[in-house]
Amino acid sequence: MHVIATAGHVDHGKSTLVKALTGSEPDRLAEERARGLSIELGYVWTSLPPVGDVAFVDVPGHERFVPTMLSGVGPVPAVLLVVAADDPWMPQAAEHLAALEALGVRHAVVAVNRSDLADPSAMVERAGREVDGTGLAGARVVPVSARTGAGLDDLRRALVDLVAGLPTPEPAADVRLWVDRCFTVRGAGTVVTGTLPAGRIAVGDTLAAGSSSLRVRGLQSLGRPVTAAAGVARVAVNVAGEDRSELDRHSVLVTPGAWRFTDRVDVRIRVGDRAPAGRPPRRPVLHVGAAAVAAYLRPLSDDLVRLTLDRPLPLRIGDRALLRDPGSRRLWGLTVLDPAPPALGRRGASRARAAALAAHEGEADAAAEIERRGLVHLSLLRQLGVPVADTLRSQATADGWLLAGREAERLRPELAALVRSHDASGSLTPGIPRAALSEQLGLPSAELVSLLVAPPLREVGGRITAVPERSATGLPEGLERAVAAVEAQLREEPFAAPTAERLSALGLDARAVAVAGRAGRLLHLGSGVVLLPGADRRAVESLRQLGQPFTTSEARSLLGTTRRVVLPLLQHLDRQGSTRRHPDDRRSVVGSGHQPAGSGRPSE
Repeated sequence: MHVIATAGHVDHGKSTLVKALTGSEPDRLAEERARGLSIELGYVWTSLPPVGDVAFVDVPGHERFVPTMLSGVGPVPAVLLVVAADDPWMPQAAEHLAALEALGVRHAVVAVNRSDLADPSAMVERAGREVDGTGLAGARVVPVSARTGAGLDDLRRALVDLVAGLPTPEPAADVRLWVDRCFTVRGAGTVVTGTLPAGRIAVGDTLAAGSSSLRVRGLQSLGRPVTAAAGVARVAVNVAGEDRSELDRHSVLVTPGAWRFTDRVDVRIRVGDRAPAGRPPRRPVLHVGAAAVAAYLRPLSDDLVRLTLDRPLPLRIGDRALLRDPGSRRLWGLTVLDPAPPALGRRGASRARAAALAAHEGEADAAAEIERRGLVHLSLLRQLGVPVADTLRSQATADGWLLAGREAERLRPELAALVRSHDASGSLTPGIPRAALSEQLGLPSAELVSLLVAPPLREVGGRITAVPERSATGLPEGLERAVAAVEAQLREEPFAAPTAERLSALGLDARAVAVAGRAGRLLHLGSGVVLLPGADRRAVESLRQLGQPFTTSEARSLLGTTRRVVLPLLQHLDRQGSTRRHPDDRRSVVGSGHQPAGSGRPSE
C-alpha cells in the first residue's frame, strides 16, 4: 500500500478530486457534506495499476483547521497539492507548501483543479514556480477537472510515477503509529487509526502508549480485516488493556522499550529566505506526526532552541517537525538533534550547549553521539534511532556502556589520584575495588573502571592498584617487610611460630595477619599462631613416622615446637581431614594404621 495526503487552499476541490479518483466520499461528517467543507481528516483508497492500492488522507484546507491538516500530513511520505485554475495563488496553499517543506516531504504531484472554469496555464506556471523553490522541486503539475473528469487519467499516471519512486520502508523498523482518530466500537472496544510509516503490526502484538501496555486484538487496513500490516499503511487497530486512559487522537503507539518518551528536546529551527521572520514565541505548539503538544522554548543560539513539552513524546534524532505560533499561525520547521539532552543549570550553559550542537546536522551518527555525550548506553542509542556498527559495539562494556575517548582521558588522572591516595594511606589491602571507584567517579558501572586502567595502574582480582607488579602478592611495603621477617624466622625452624610479642613488634596485628593469609603468604592457625604456607602438609608427612595413634606430646616433640603451636596445628589438621582425633585425645594420620580406640596411654 501507498499513502498520499492532500494539501491546498480551502474550496479548491481537494475532497471532490479525491472522490473522482477513488469513487468514495472522504468527508465523513454530515456537517462536512452539507457545508462542502472538510473539518476532520478523511480516508479513502483506490487501486492504481501497476503500483497497487493507494490510500488518500484528505485534510481540511481552511485556516481554522491547520492543526488538523498538520496531523494528516505529518506521518505521510507523499502529497497531492491541489490549487484552483480560477483563483490566484492563495495563502493556505502557500502555508501548506511551507509546512510540507519544513516537514521534509520530498515527493509530490500538483493538481491544477477546476481547469474547466478557467485556462489553467497561468496557474500551472505559477504552481511550478512555487514548488521549484522548495524540496518538492520537479514535482509534476497536472491540469485537471474533478467535475468533468478532464485530465484525471494524466493525474493517475502522475500518481503512479510518484508512488513508484517512493523509498521502501523498513518492515523490521520499530513501530511508531501516530494516532489521528480514537473511538469506541460497540462489541469491540477502543479503536485507533493512523498512518504506519514503517515497521509491522500484527494481531496479538503488544504496543505501548506512554506507560500503558496494550494488546492488538484486531487490525484493519483499507476497510478489510488483516492479521498484519507493514508500513507504509493506513491502519485501524483494535486495542485492549487495563489502562487506556492515555489514548486520544494525539497519542502514539510504539514498540515497547524501543523509544524514549521525552519532554525535553534540543532542536535546530529552520532559518532563511523561506522561514518566517523572527524567532518562534516562548509558548509555541509542536506538531510532529499526528500529535500537537504545547511547549516552552528556551533559545540556545540563533537557530538552536530547547523545547520543554507539556507531555512526553517518542522522538528520535533527525525527526522533522513544526513549531506553530497559536496567535499568528506562523510555522517554523525544525529538526530534532537531541531527545535526551543534559540539564542546563549554571550561567553560560546555553552557550556551551549551543557550541556542542553547532556541527550537529540531525544525522544519527554513533561515533559523534558517543563523543558528544561522553558516556552512553547501547539501549539509549537504539531509542534515539542511532545505528551502532559491530566495531563500535565490540568496544562496549559487558553491560552495554560506551565511553568516549575524551571522557576516558578526563577520568584517568582522577582515577590514578584516588588509587595513589589509597595505596599511600598505609592500608593493608592494596588497591580499591572497582565498584567503589565507579561510585567515587560517578560512573554507572564498575565495568567502566576497567576501561580507564592504564600504567602505572593495574587491575588485580577486581581491585585497581598502583603497587608495582614486582610484589607478587601486591602487599603494602610495610606489611611486605614484616612478612619477610617472619618467613626468614620460619625457614630456619618451620614450627617455631613467632610469639604474640614478636608479631606485635613487627606490626602484624590480627588484621595484617588476615591480609597476609588471604595473599597466601602466611598460614594463620588462629590464636595468633602463624606458620609458612605448606607447614601443615609438612607436619602430616612427619607425623606419619610416629606410631599410630600418637599423643599430642609425641607430636610436639617430633615437630620441635610448643603446646601453644602444636594444639592449633593439630586442630587445623583435624578440620582438614588430614588427622583423626580419637576419644582418648590421641590422633592418627588419615590413611595410617592405628590401635583400637581406648588402648595405650592417654595424651598429656
